[in-house]
Amino acid sequence: MLELHNQPPSVQATVLRILLNTPLLAESSHTMFWSKKQDFNPKDMPSHEGKVILVTGATAGLGKESVLQFAHHNPSRIYLCGRNLQKAQLAAQDIQHTVPSASVRLLHLDLSSFASVKEAARIVLSECERLDILMLNAGTMFVPLDHTADGYEIQFGTNHMGHALLTKLLIPLLDKATRLPGADVRVVCLASHGHVYLNKGGINYDTLKTDGESIGLYQCYYQSKLANILWARQLAKKYPHFTVSAIDPGLVNTELLVKAAGMVWYLYAVVRCMLITPVANGVKNQLWASVGNDVISGEYYEPVGKHGLATEEGRDDEIAGKLWEWTERELATVLE
Repeated sequence: MLELHNQPPSVQATVLRILLNTPLLAESSHTMFWSKKQDFNPKDMPSHEGKVILVTGATAGLGKESVLQFAHHNPSRIYLCGRNLQKAQLAAQDIQHTVPSASVRLLHLDLSSFASVKEAARIVLSECERLDILMLNAGTMFVPLDHTADGYEIQFGTNHMGHALLTKLLIPLLDKATRLPGADVRVVCLASHGHVYLNKGGINYDTLKTDGESIGLYQCYYQSKLANILWARQLAKKYPHFTVSAIDPGLVNTELLVKAAGMVWYLYAVVRCMLITPVANGVKNQLWASVGNDVISGEYYEPVGKHGLATEEGRDDEIAGKLWEWTERELATVLE
């Protein structure tokens, strides 16, 4: 690995200039240097006593850290969801070592498979009478071109379709929670500043049931992140008794980057120590969105609590409505 701090100043400056003009690292520099941030300390979160929380993609990184921070505030149950149950077990052990009183329930969930999503939702519905915080944290980024088990482009299918189905199935529990004393139901969807690099025009529907080769893996990712923002915006309109937000965590030192394909991995290796935020800081935006008093439902937030930075397409209710209706039609065939 290139150790940039050992290079001459001229080399450091050249590499930095190149990196800041690439979308992935421009996102990091944008977050670090130009975004005004709110102060937020996870220790200041209110008690979650009696509440039920579900976090997807919680075997490592931001998801695991979210479960850990929630556990400090005494919820009655946290669903720790992941594709790999062995990793989920290790994550739960780590969390319970830190918070022995934590009530953590492991749940197998592969968002690239509708069958897996439906089974996970069935289990939660059979075990709970409420769901107070649904954190849609899981995602995939810049992976090789492929399809999901159900025929969707892999990044769109995992990042958007799987979460849309999961949420649709869990709406009854979210609804029940809104009618309970002290209700404060949240849906937090992890999006990305990367959506600003999507080609103009919004969602390219012709690519959603392909492997994405016609637009490439980067555009596939950016498209899936725009979908997260648009879908959260529309979910907030459909369910005004929930507080729904789409958030960008910034560029965080997680497995999502480690597993990225091609040049992204090399860029990550170069700048890991320079620009990338540690998980303990990166998690703050999604935790803030899950409890903050000033969260505006339907908004997109960059770290921490800064809104109004979505693209024109990301703020377009007509585009959001079209995606919502398309998604609902697709999911209707799954639920017949």
